[in-house]
Amino acid sequence: MPMLGWSMGIDAWLFMAAWVVVMAVLVWFLVREPRKSARDEAVEILRTRLARGEITNDEFSRAVALLNPQHLNQEGSR
Repeated sequence: MPMLGWSMGIDAWLFMAAWVVVMAVLVWFLVREPRKSARDEAVEILRTRLARGEITNDEFSRAVALLNPQHLNQEGSR
């Protein structure tokens, strides 16, 4: 079917729609907030408790060691 005047065929509209989707996904990846792991949040809570004096340095060190992924793997293999 020949193009008449300034009209675009369906393939041109689909191509433009694909680019809009690609650009939207790119923008979403660039502006989204990085996710923190549960371990990072737990360590942040421990730091806050240490700063408030709710726990001692020893308790903080032991709790952080318990959150260490290597320690969690050892617990799961027992």
